Amino acid sequence: MKKVAIKRQWVNTHRQLFRCSVCQAPIKGVFENSLVCEQGHAIDFNKHGYLYFLNNGNGTDYDRTMFESRRRMLNAGLFLPMLEQINAELPDESQTILDVGTGEGTPLAQLGDLRGQQDAAIGFDISKAGIQLATQLSGNLFFCVADLRHLPFADESFDQVMELFSPSDYREFDRILKPGGQLLKIIPNANYLIELRHLLYELNDQHAAYDNTPVVERFKQHYKDARIIPIQYQFEIPAGLQGDLVEMSPLHWGRNAKKLNESDLSSLKQVTVDVSLLIGKKV
Repeated sequence: MKKVAIKRQWVNTHRQLFRCSVCQAPIKGVFENSLVCEQGHAIDFNKHGYLYFLNNGNGTDYDRTMFESRRRMLNAGLFLPMLEQINAELPDESQTILDVGTGEGTPLAQLGDLRGQQDAAIGFDISKAGIQLATQLSGNLFFCVADLRHLPFADESFDQVMELFSPSDYREFDRILKPGGQLLKIIPNANYLIELRHLLYELNDQHAAYDNTPVVERFKQHYKDARIIPIQYQFEIPAGLQGDLVEMSPLHWGRNAKKLNESDLSSLKQVTVDVSLLIGKKV
């Protein structure tokens, strides 16, 4: 079967996870090349095998170059200890998993590899460039372009929502999570990529430091029994990937960011990965 046909079949099999992005009606099924709701609204599959659920033209600053750099860094193992910790928090039985702000999809695919591809997993992002790259990945996965504020997914349809360095909409997460379902959210701590921060900015610049206190406090407001698991490790940067580390991170977007030269990049041998895994359970 061609890739698009495989993805159509996957969505039809798991159509209960979706709802109409126009009228919020349940999905009737996949007919020819369209996902059709019970009210007759149809969304066509893209030639790459994904669905585009946005009702407007909003985009993102992340482009294909950034996502290609991210994939090379993640394939080198930059996020693997985080994903191993997330996997440790999941039940052994198969789960329905949503990856928020999936980018080019590598974290979701790597989690699937850790779990034996037993789950029904969907990743979404607002970026078409990222999702087009994500469709290249194999596994029991589906990717789509969607809006965090208006998720095209059915009420109480997911066991787990995973979010790595992405914004949150807790109201939508509560809607789509099953009772007892979990939100697993990775956020940076003060020393995340601190070596890169100090290369890019003077120590007195606002971008040279980071405080996640507001994010943690807001999470605790929504999930009273929230757990916080610190994760910290040193990542050895493979030779030649220093530029990819810079490109994949929005750290270099700041107005006062230094333009790094070859000497700067060659000095970047390893970076500190300092994050927290926030876990909230829907009651």
